[in-house]
This record gives sequence, structure tokens and C-alpha cells, in this order.
Amino acid sequence: MTSSRRKALIRSYLPDWLLCIVLAAIFFALDKVPGFKREFSIDDPTLHFPFAEHERVPPVALYFIAIIGPFVLQIAVNFLSVRSWWDFHNSTLGLLLSLSLTGAITQFTKITVGRPRPDVLSRCQPPSGITDPEYGLVTSAICTQTDVSKLRDGFRSFPSGHSSLSFAGLGFLAFYLAGKLHLFDERGHTSKAWISLTPFSAAALVAISRTMDYRHHWQDVLVGSFLGLVMSFFAYRQYYPPLSSTASHRPFSPRIKREEDRDQGRIPLPSEAGRSSDEEILPTARPGAGYKHHGVPGGSVGSVGMGLASERPPTHPAVPHLHNLHTSAGYTQYADDEDVGGDNGTGRDFDGVRRGSPDLRGGNGHSKRESEDLEMNGVGGSGPRRGGSS
Repeated sequence: MTSSRRKALIRSYLPDWLLCIVLAAIFFALDKVPGFKREFSIDDPTLHFPFAEHERVPPVALYFIAIIGPFVLQIAVNFLSVRSWWDFHNSTLGLLLSLSLTGAITQFTKITVGRPRPDVLSRCQPPSGITDPEYGLVTSAICTQTDVSKLRDGFRSFPSGHSSLSFAGLGFLAFYLAGKLHLFDERGHTSKAWISLTPFSAAALVAISRTMDYRHHWQDVLVGSFLGLVMSFFAYRQYYPPLSSTASHRPFSPRIKREEDRDQGRIPLPSEAGRSSDEEILPTARPGAGYKHHGVPGGSVGSVGMGLASERPPTHPAVPHLHNLHTSAGYTQYADDEDVGGDNGTGRDFDGVRRGSPDLRGGNGHSKRESEDLEMNGVGGSGPRRGGSS
């Protein structure tokens, strides 16, 4: 990687990292803000639950479950699949974005809504014999609690922070696993679904524990879980293609293209069809590079790995069977980009297919598995042979 491109990449992604840091700082800073305290009724039965001194999932355990756990598992999955520093960068940045966004939104909502927790009367310790006014409700002014932080936290029930953060971290991990496993490859592997859904189950247990400790009402848990889930999906899609993509196991391309990729709009001549994958990485020469990311042009949906489309390969008047100008880089154009952690397109996915390996590519430029799909759909063997066995 050239020095100028390295600096350009750093400048390109620095705002993303700074945003995560700022949002995390907002999350911790808002925790000290007094916030709004909503009026309540002494006779409300949903506020008469005891205060649990020991939580089933204390804050320290939550950080391990929602942050450390997904981070470590993503590193392990990276090592077992694509083995790419670029994937490590995008997965880590996406995880932090999901958590920081969720945390900041959750904390801001807590201090503005000010809903009492189910155990607020145990925290408040109102004088005995006190009742609601004839017309109206009581405020926190009746409380005799001397622990300011304990009383302040008693009015931060909505939404549940444990629920939102657990779904933000484990939800991102679930989407990450689903992408690496090609969950929606239309082959119906139940084991893939179970593996991908396991993080959601763990997040749900954390959320349920908040009602068991009487820290939250069920509405708080439900909204918090939904918020974390939405933010995790939003963060995932910032750096990864859709789960239905045949390149869902790879992140989007770097925002800064390589110098040799600057020549946009050039279509290779027929004599160039036999070039190496590095030379075939021009976007217009590779319809497989179907997804755009921050200005990186792409073409139509191509065929990489699983879930090959059944449409007949398109042609181009200047380049017959343009669809067959396949390169191992896939949609995201980074697999053969070694300076951002690519592995030259030979990473092994969980299904055992070694992506981009020449010995697994058929005569039409597709993998053996893809060639079988083409033959089943009546389009096998339509492209010129490029070497290898079919």
C-alpha cells in the first residue's frame, strides 16, 4: 500500500471512529445528568416491588456479554473464514457503531422520559401514612432516600439499557454470523439458522432478567430490545452487503480505491480476458462487483460462491460473454487487495468452498458448485472455456 493511499484510508474512516468515541462519551456523560422525574401514584401496584441488591446481570457482566463476547467471537470467525484484516476493521467498527448509537439513544431517552422503575417506592422510602393528593399524583419530593444516585436511577426505567445494549452487541454478532454462513443461500441449512439465532437467544435472556429483578416494566424491555436490534442491523449494513448477497461473507470495498483501479469505464478487449485477477479488478470488467460503497462503482449481480442466480449470462457486443469475466474478488473488490488485508480471494467459507481457488473453477469461470447450478437451469457451458476442468 502506498503512503498516500494509507493516509487517504485513515482520513476516510477516521470520522467513523470519532463518531463512535463521541457517542460513547455521551452515553457515560448523560448517566450523571439528573434528568426528568415523572410523577407517580403511591397506590400504583406496579411500583411496589422490592429493590434487588444483587442483579442477575450486573453492569460488568453486561459489558462482557454485549461488547467483549461479540468482539472475541468475531475475531474467531474471521480467522476461520476470510482471515482478513479488512474484515476485522469493518466488523469491529460496525460493532462499536451499533453499541455507541444504541447507548447514546437509550441514555438520552431515559433522562427525558423519567419513567419510574417497578422498585421505585423501595428506593424512594416515602414517609409512612403518606397518600396521593385528592387531585393529582406525588413527586420525588416525598422521598426520604439519601442516596442521590440510587434515587436518580429509580426514574430511568424506559427503555431498558440492558436490553438495548445486549441486542445491539449480540444482534450485530448474529448478522455477522449469518453473513459468513450465507444463511439465505436458498439451500435450507437449518444448522446455519440455529447458529445465527443463538446470539439473539442470549440477548433475550439478558432482557428477561431485567423483569425478574424488577428493574423494568415489560414495555421497557420490549422497546429496548427493538431499539438495539434496529441499531445493530443499521450498523451492519453500513459495512456489509445484504444477507441475501452471494458475497455476504465479505465487507464492502475500501472507500479509497487503488491507483490501478482509477480507470473507470474502461471495458477490456477480448484479448484481455485471460488476465490475472489483479488486472481484471476494473469495475466495468467485472459484473460481479455489484454493490457500491462510498463511490465505488459496481455492476450487476454476479456469481460468487453460493446462491447463483439462474438467469442466462448477459452478453456485451464488444466482449462476448462478459458475465464470464469472473474474478475472485467478488462484489466487494477487496479480496485480492493485499494491502487492506485481502487473501487473494482464496478464503475458505464455512461451507468448505475455497473462494477463488483455481482448482475449483470450471471451464466457464464459475466454481464447480456454480457450474452445477447453471447446468440445472439450462445455461451450463454457455461461456468460452478459460482453462480448468468443468
